[in-house]
Amino acid sequence: MDNTGKEKEAMQLMADADKKVKSSGSFLGGMFGGNHKVEDACEMYARAANMFKMAKNWTAAGNAFCQAARLHMQMQNKLDSATSFVDAGNAYKKADPQEAINCLNQAIDIYTDMGRFTIAAKHHMTIAEIYESELVDIEKAIAHYEQAADYYKGEESNSSANKCLLKVGLYCAQLEQYPKAIEIYEQVATNTMDNPLLKYNAKEYFFKAALCHFIVDELNAKLAIEKYEGMFPAFSDSRECKLLKKLLEAHEEQNSEAFTEAVKEFDSISRIDQWLTTMLLRIKKTIQGDAGDLK
Repeated sequence: MDNTGKEKEAMQLMADADKKVKSSGSFLGGMFGGNHKVEDACEMYARAANMFKMAKNWTAAGNAFCQAARLHMQMQNKLDSATSFVDAGNAYKKADPQEAINCLNQAIDIYTDMGRFTIAAKHHMTIAEIYESELVDIEKAIAHYEQAADYYKGEESNSSANKCLLKVGLYCAQLEQYPKAIEIYEQVATNTMDNPLLKYNAKEYFFKAALCHFIVDELNAKLAIEKYEGMFPAFSDSRECKLLKKLLEAHEEQNSEAFTEAVKEFDSISRIDQWLTTMLLRIKKTIQGDAGDLK
């Protein structure tokens, strides 16, 4: 069957489901199995939604899943309602990101009410990703990553919490909210340095915290590096720590060339990503007479 046929069949199912819902609300309908009719309608809405998905009509699919979600809620089937809202959100994601967020938020309300915080956290992450890539509202993305991290921490899912916090740190630094970024990077570094499987990553987080200090104040950066070396001796021997010390020296001497040379040397072994480039350029711009690039 082609897509048009699927859509027509889905629309017929929607119309039939609407009729069932109306008849269940009438006096006679209520006497003769009203709830049963509502359950049938839920099933029909879900089938229609899946047909709309096959026809790639994402808005209609989202709408049908929402209808099912509301009916499930009416019958106090909370878990089914939340699942339908998530299905609606996933369909809307492809056509209407804001509506996707609305549906996922409704699912989150149900999950938190039921004490299912891990799954609520997962959907907060999905919302954060929509704000990141579709709606480009970084402040809202940060808020949802923070909420997800809170729920994960409460459920002892520390590695998932750290993953969310690192996103918050990354964006806070980009938005020049350095104290908050520093606090997050230090917190995650401290959480990971005692874990045999994760301690290798701690040096990267201390490095990022030190860079945020450096942008604010050179002396702060020096003191922070000393503190991190004391907390995590392996940091001293890392390439990241050696780079920081070279950058501090170049900055003290107001030597742009030495600064660039140190960055190039580091980049030849570990590729410098966009975030790191941005942070290093912000530091380099504080050197007098600097051209404002890393070439």
